[in-house]
Formats: sequence, C-alpha cells, structure tokens
Amino acid sequence: MRDETSGHTNEQGRSSRRPRVFRLDEEDITLAPPEPAEPEFSPLDVAPVEKRKGGFPWGTVFWSALGGVVSLAFYIGLSRLVSDLFAQSEWLGYLGTGIALVLVLAALGVVAREVGGLYRLAHLDHIRDDATAALAEDDRVKAEKVTREMLRLTAENPGLARARVDLEGHLGSIIDGADLVRLTERTLLPNLDSRARQMVSEAAKNVSVVTAISPRALLDLAFVLYTAVTLMRRLAQLYGGRPGALGMLRLFRHVLGHLAITGGMAAGDTLVQQLVGQGVAAKLSAKLGEGVVNGMLTARLGLAAIAVTRPMPFNALPAPRLADVATGLLRKAEEEERGKPKETAPRT
Repeated sequence: MRDETSGHTNEQGRSSRRPRVFRLDEEDITLAPPEPAEPEFSPLDVAPVEKRKGGFPWGTVFWSALGGVVSLAFYIGLSRLVSDLFAQSEWLGYLGTGIALVLVLAALGVVAREVGGLYRLAHLDHIRDDATAALAEDDRVKAEKVTREMLRLTAENPGLARARVDLEGHLGSIIDGADLVRLTERTLLPNLDSRARQMVSEAAKNVSVVTAISPRALLDLAFVLYTAVTLMRRLAQLYGGRPGALGMLRLFRHVLGHLAITGGMAAGDTLVQQLVGQGVAAKLSAKLGEGVVNGMLTARLGLAAIAVTRPMPFNALPAPRLADVATGLLRKAEEEERGKPKETAPRT
C-alpha cells in the first residue's frame, strides 16, 4: 500500500510513514476522543473480610481452673502432711519434707517429658506443613528451611549419615524450591519408609495369628489395642517424634481423624476387593477369617499412623498401600487352612 502524501514504498512492499508537521485546526485532521481514564486501585476500596469471632474459650478456662484447684488441693494436703509429721517427730518431718521434694522434682520431670513429646509431634506437623507449602508455591526459602529441619531431625540416625552429607552438598546448588523438597524426600526418607512398612506388616501378621488362635474375644481386643498403641509409638519414634502419654493421646486422635477423612477401610483397595469380592474370608474357617480382617484393620491403622507421623508428605516417593503391607495375610491364612487335618466321621 502506497502513501500518496507523505509516505513511500520500501523494498519489501510495506509503506513507511514519514513524520509530518500539521496544525490542529486543519480540515482533514480528525481527533480521536480521549480514552476514559482507568480508576486507580486503592486498597481502601476493597471491602474488608469479616473475621469470624470465636466464642468465649470456656473449655480452656475450665481445664485451667480445674488444674489450679487440683494443684492447690495437692499443695494444702502436702503441707498439712509435713506439718503433722513435724508435730509427731522432728525426724519424721524432715523425712516427709525430703520425700515431698523428690515427688515434686519427679512431677516436674514428667511434665517436662510430656511437654517435650507434644513439642516433637507438633514439630513434625510444622515441617510437613512447610513442605506442602513449598511444593505448592515452589518457594526456595521454605524448601531450604524444610531441608535444614530434616537434617536436624535425622541427625541422631547413624544410618542416614551418608545421605545427610549428600544432601548438604546440594544446598548451595541452584535448585527450585519444589525440586529441593523432592530431593530431600528421596534422599532421607526411603530407608525410614521401608522400615515403617515392615513394622506395619509385622504388626498386622501378629494380630492375625493371635486373633486366630485366641480363645476369648476380650483377649483379642486387648491384644489389638496393645499392638495399635505400640505400633503408633514405634512409628513416631522412627520418624523423630518420641511421644509421651499425652502425645500418644494426641497421636491417636490424629490417626483416627485421618482414617475418617480417607474413608477408613478404603473399599477400592485391591486387597479389599480380593477379600470381599472373591469371598476369600468365607472359604476360611471363622477364626482364620476373623484374624485376616483384624490384621487388615491393623495394617490400615498403621498406614494412617505413617501418614500422620511422617515429617514430609508423599510426593517424590509413592505412598504405601494396603496391598503392600497386608498381602501376606491371605496367603498365610490359606496355607494354614490347607495344612489343617481334615476331620473324618467316626466309624460305627
């Protein structure tokens, strides 16, 4: 296209327009209407988000007041006991005072241990939350913080010494935040995850065997509860938690909450389909079938405990499935069923 007035055609056939001086009052000049100005953004124009006001913390006040009343009652009773001992005999008073001091020191030690256990479990949750945020946001700062926390958490594990050295060598490298979190998981957690799966598998097999041979349902229940609590404690210690008595209550609540969120028995699992769909339990005896089901429930509880106590979410490594830790239950039960002698009718 050629501009007849002020342009010319270049070699490629495209027109180039030269600058030209003109007056605003010329007839052939058309002025475009001014574009409307965009309103400036002001943070004050945004409606503030109303925060939900929580109710008065009556529960916290109740437990605090109850703890205060119990402490005062304990102090008054102890002081009266020491006073009565001094009234009875001076040496009994000093003996009672010494025993009271030992009791107070022991109580402080127990409280410190429980607080430490709760802190360690909360620390695992904090690392897991930071790792999840670093993966979602690809944040290098958060990822490096997670890596250093994992190095400190596994510092007392001699089996991970070489892995820690390798991981520390990558901290100075140029790696994205999400990739650094995945590298930390692949470097430090495979051995721990393998040990955790072995613990869950062994616990499920023990529950299955004991349930199959136990003559009383009360013994079955007691052994299942004991195995579940022991398994959760061992898994927490494996991943660096080491909970106390209060920590175990908190951990048990988290595991039950995880089971409720994930659907409990996970009916879509391959092993469950094999058990229910093909009717394997119906082919076994009543006690063996009950042992298999209890073993699978223990395995499911163990998988939930792994998800709760593991300091990092499963991202670079696959999460263990029920079929990975409970596959041997059906095979062992079927072998025991085939090995039992068949009953023969008495001859007449």
